[in-house]
Amino acid sequence: MKKILLIEDNPEMRENTSEILELSNYDVITAENGKVGVERARTTNPDLIICDIMMPELDGYGVLFALSKDPNTASIPFIFLTAKAEKSDFRKGMSHGADDYISKPFDDVELLDAIESRLKKSDIVKKRYEQSADGFDSFISDARGMNNLEKLSENRKSRSYKKKSVLFYEGDHPNALLQIVSGKVKTYKTNEDGKEYITGIHGPGDFLGYVALLKDVPYPESAMVLEECEITMIPKEDFFSLIHNNRDVSHSFIKLLTREVIEQEEKLLKLAYGSVRQRVAEVLLQLDKRYQQGPNERMSITRDDLAKIVGTAKETLIRTLSDFKDERLIEIKDKNITIIDLAKLERLSH
Repeated sequence: MKKILLIEDNPEMRENTSEILELSNYDVITAENGKVGVERARTTNPDLIICDIMMPELDGYGVLFALSKDPNTASIPFIFLTAKAEKSDFRKGMSHGADDYISKPFDDVELLDAIESRLKKSDIVKKRYEQSADGFDSFISDARGMNNLEKLSENRKSRSYKKKSVLFYEGDHPNALLQIVSGKVKTYKTNEDGKEYITGIHGPGDFLGYVALLKDVPYPESAMVLEECEITMIPKEDFFSLIHNNRDVSHSFIKLLTREVIEQEEKLLKLAYGSVRQRVAEVLLQLDKRYQQGPNERMSITRDDLAKIVGTAKETLIRTLSDFKDERLIEIKDKNITIIDLAKLERLSH
């Protein structure tokens, strides 16, 4: 049963509204003013909040401001239910971040429809989308349903690229969001001496260049195809339409994208402070975890590229891999690598 917090100072209005909600099978918690409402929102974690504006102690704007600053309550759907019916009042309420605004006297059906709509959208936001092409399609489908963004992705294009094709160079300006449908892509930076450092190996479902697109700055790195691949491109205008037109869509999509940023930061920290053996073990585990499809499947990557990910000389990498092979941690066959003692390799990486 969904839980709704009703913040209303008028006893009669509070009782009548509460009764309407309970008859519709909602679990209703009430608060007689804004200050009490904030406290109950923090202690009861409701699924949705309905709040009057003109109240003693703390008005509705203050309630919304306080809850929006608290990470535990910021994403709870918030509906103003108020006698302030002027257009300027409506604009003020929505500009403060409310999800809906209903004027008194209200129609029961209108209120229940608004609640149902907001709860449905909230469930979509909470849903964890799989970071894959199917997951992205699912997200797009839900986003359309949320805000009728019919034109959101009708201009999506997929293109095939051969091995060693460059998708973009460091310094190019992004004009689309790229997602890998199949194949593998490396991203890399090159220093003034022409030495290359690989910042990531990306596979199906991964996004490319989204940070530069979000910040509207040139790409900080280049991207080259390692294995023949197919890339889907979301035009820049559609991407920003997705971000700007709906707070829920923006919130969900940024969470989807930033998961990869967190993984990148964790990887860089481990690579920065580990020995060569630890770094090689860590990179092998990361590549195995992200891109291998099943047990004993071989990892196909050139020693040159692997050395550039680890951040060591190719000769050092080859010697380390040879040691790992002698220690029965991995198996090497025709340049392909298979992890045969996962537990021991994980212990070595720490």
